[in-house]
Amino acid sequence: MTNLKLALAYGFLDWLIPFATAFAIFPIHGSDRIFFESIMPVAGVFSAVIFAVLYGRQVKGIVLEEWVRLGILWLLISVAVDLLMFSWGPMKMSLVDYFKDIGFTYLAIPIITAGFGYLKK
Repeated sequence: MTNLKLALAYGFLDWLIPFATAFAIFPIHGSDRIFFESIMPVAGVFSAVIFAVLYGRQVKGIVLEEWVRLGILWLLISVAVDLLMFSWGPMKMSLVDYFKDIGFTYLAIPIITAGFGYLKK
């Protein structure tokens, strides 16, 4: 990773933006879960694109492989932080239920960063 400190910071922020969005709109979770579930992937994609753009501006000349590693790192950060809350924290959820409801969506992150890497070729 060309700039690990920046990658880690942006990875955490990439998790934080959708989490803050979920926290802000959580009141609709009970009344309109379908709408809530539609908003969350949009927030996640928005966040991943913003931080990929910012990382790409700060770290020049990175290649496709680094973009893929960056996306995997951000995915792992998001899952790790989530699991602290959803497995052991206040919102207890089984690992299978977590991945079916939330975790699988994080696969969008390395897909997005790989797309950035492909465009930079």
